[in-house]
Amino acid sequence: MTGREWVERFAEEVGVDAPSEAEFDDVLRLAAAAAHGSERQAAPVATWLAGKTGKTIAELADLAEHLESS
Repeated sequence: MTGREWVERFAEEVGVDAPSEAEFDDVLRLAAAAAHGSERQAAPVATWLAGKTGKTIAELADLAEHLESS
């Protein structure tokens, strides 16, 4: 099973829509920025925090990339 397939099945199981292709890519951008700007464990925690903000994932990915370059 691919990562995308796993996410789609997980989304179905928890009762939410799976991310669009653009959202999927932005989540990966956010996770990459967190992992490369700090320790790898920051990636899943940052994505969890992102889900609590109500902001778009694209906006949060941009912010994470800004922090990584700071």
